[in-house]
Amino acid sequence: MINYARVALLLSVLTAIFMALGYMVAGQQGMMIALIAALVMNGSAYWFSDRILLRMQRAELVDSRAAPELYQRISQLAAKAGIPTPKIYLVDSQQPNAFATGRNPQNAAVVVTTGLLKYLKPQEISGVLAHELAHIRHRDTLIMTIAATIAGAIGLMTQFAFLFGSQRRNNQSSSNPIGMIGGLLLLILAPLAAMLIQMAISRSREYQADAGGAEISGNPLALASALEKIHQLAGVKENPYAQANPATAHLYIINPLHAGNMAEWFSTHPPIEKRIERLQQMASRLSPSRQEILYKGPWG
Repeated sequence: MINYARVALLLSVLTAIFMALGYMVAGQQGMMIALIAALVMNGSAYWFSDRILLRMQRAELVDSRAAPELYQRISQLAAKAGIPTPKIYLVDSQQPNAFATGRNPQNAAVVVTTGLLKYLKPQEISGVLAHELAHIRHRDTLIMTIAATIAGAIGLMTQFAFLFGSQRRNNQSSSNPIGMIGGLLLLILAPLAAMLIQMAISRSREYQADAGGAEISGNPLALASALEKIHQLAGVKENPYAQANPATAHLYIINPLHAGNMAEWFSTHPPIEKRIERLQQMASRLSPSRQEILYKGPWG
């Protein structure tokens, strides 16, 4: 069951942090301006984020004539998922990866890299496409876009609060030293809190999409194999468009960025081992006749 209440709570906390930073800049008036700004940003994200994102990734629209096999595969899976067939886009990147975007199932798109079609087997491609269709069915694309929008705004607002809120903190310090300390702590902790909340939302949606993708495709082991193969290749093959726009990394099925050890601690994606373990547990509950391939590692 999808925990929408938990996601709504986390989004509310992000908005509250944004409003608190607005208060530091211009008091109660700044807090109200921050609330209005959050609503405007969310409205813009709702209507325009998919178009902006597709341009950032240099995604090219394809149809049934340009990519007949891919179009047929995703159409069949969309029918199983009970949603309209989304638009299909290709990104010219040797790194195998994919993501979904769009404000609802009626206005959705699935984006795959050329590397995904090159390196993955047909069953694995179906597993990845089903994962992205699960995101669309759950409306995760809208949730994660809004989370990213507010988190990015918090980073920007923190800079404004640091530059323009010093006078307000100095005025507070004469009568309320705790207020000054609290303000400084907010400046330090707000961006970290925003990142952790965005990470929590993204991680929970990935687990749900894995389960939904396995259900739609009927083949948890194929998705598990695809995840490990993409994970390995993402470490050696670069996605230049994701590298140029790291804020989009959380949308991909596997983190497309070349991250160091410290960055791994703050990954927006769950550990690959846990994702594969959950899919293997799902497969163990299926009858052998429904398990199309056996999971033997990425190259098995």
